[in-house]
Amino acid sequence: MGIRVAVAGASGYAGGELLRLLAGHPEFALTTATAHSQAGRPVAAVHPQLAGLDLVFAATDPATLADADLVFLALPHGQSAALAAALPGTVRVVDLGADHRLHDADAWARYYGGAHAGAWTYGLPELPGRRAEIAAAHRVANTGCYAVATTLALAPLIAAGAVRPDDVVVVAASGTSGAGRAAKAHLLGSEVMGDLSPYKVGAHQHVPEIKQASGATGLSLTPLLAPMPRGILATVTAVPTGTVDPRAVLAQAYADAPFVHLLPEGRWPHTAATAGSNSAHLQVTVDVDTGRVIVVSAIDNLGKGAAGQAVQNANLMVGLPETTGLSVFGVAP
Repeated sequence: MGIRVAVAGASGYAGGELLRLLAGHPEFALTTATAHSQAGRPVAAVHPQLAGLDLVFAATDPATLADADLVFLALPHGQSAALAAALPGTVRVVDLGADHRLHDADAWARYYGGAHAGAWTYGLPELPGRRAEIAAAHRVANTGCYAVATTLALAPLIAAGAVRPDDVVVVAASGTSGAGRAAKAHLLGSEVMGDLSPYKVGAHQHVPEIKQASGATGLSLTPLLAPMPRGILATVTAVPTGTVDPRAVLAQAYADAPFVHLLPEGRWPHTAATAGSNSAHLQVTVDVDTGRVIVVSAIDNLGKGAAGQAVQNANLMVGLPETTGLSVFGVAP
């Protein structure tokens, strides 16, 4: 039957993408999908792209999930910790929420509020030494979407001393699926189409996660809501030290990373090229006026930014090649 997997919170966008990837995975057997308000409905009635997937949403409770070998938690922030704590210790868990990403309890309280549930192994395999840690872990905290796009662009440069860690500026545009599936007036088509708007300026919850993962000590993030369903395009700038070639650093860092592609010089990342994939596209240059290093990063926020990353982590946790069931190629047009 393969490795039995379950998805909690499967009625949302990230949950639906997880179901799509798991249904086509050669080694995972998708046995259970749970939801709250959608419990009792066929999965295909909520996710029409999954027509033919013969599953009905069950209620989200520990007993429903305990028989799985591995559970994905695609729940709102703050709701994963209690459910995970109630699962048997033998069940491997990948949490797509933020509950277990941060080591600093004060940072959790500042950006999320409530009690800090403690940190799990951080699920970004491309960080040095992280693949082995994920492979040995029973509980893994999946990365945030802005955190993936920014950390992949920034972490190798800081680690190599190519840029200063204290003055990083990020401007990143995200598709509307990043805000979840709940009905919200500002996400209506009439509000989003033909518009580009900032939100959580100077106070986005992924800032402490990015700093923790990348080594940055000072970081300003301005998120933008873009009129597209999926994708993130992040522009990351930092002050160079003047001693290390940033392109050479990124090329070396990702030479053996199957999902991270440093594009040829002159070719710039764009979100459509990563749609439907688990890939990240990077390009780097130096600003001719200020001398700042600029790295542009593109991902699918539901792929490398959520569900694809979760499957990549799960593959490592159960001893499979990290690419199993995942595509490096996007869907276009």
